[in-house]
Amino acid sequence: MIATPSTNHPIQSLPGLSDTQIQALNDCDITTTFDLLRQGNTLSQRQQLSKQLNTNIKYINKWTALANLARIPGVGCQYCGLLLHAGVSTPQQLAGMTVQRLHPLLRRLQVQLLNRADLAPDTGQVATWIQQAQQMTQ
Repeated sequence: MIATPSTNHPIQSLPGLSDTQIQALNDCDITTTFDLLRQGNTLSQRQQLSKQLNTNIKYINKWTALANLARIPGVGCQYCGLLLHAGVSTPQQLAGMTVQRLHPLLRRLQVQLLNRADLAPDTGQVATWIQQAQQMTQ
C-alpha cells in the first residue's frame, strides 16, 4: 500500500487564528502548518512556544492538533476544526474510527454549529479521511 503524503498549509489557513496570533507565529518563523508541527512537536516545545508567544498553552495545543489533522489531504484546513470539535485530535485517532460512528457525529455537529446539514461531509469523504489517516499512521 502506498502511504498518503502529508499536506502542508499556510498558517493563516488554520481555523480560529486571529491576525494578531498569525503575526506572532510568523514572528517566530512559523508560516506553515509543518513549521508549527516542527516547533511544537513535544510538550516541552509547546511550553516554550507558549512562553515565547505569551499565549496560554491550551491554544498552542489546539493549533498543533489542528495542524496535525490538516496534514490529512482530504481533511485539510476545511474540516480539521470540525474533527477537533468531534473529539478527534490526531490522525491516529481518526484512523481508528468507523464511518458509521463518525459521520453521524459530524453531521450533528455541523447542524448544531452552523444550522447547515448540507455542509457536512458525506460518508464517502469521511471514509476517505479514515483511509488516508490509516495510510499515514502505518
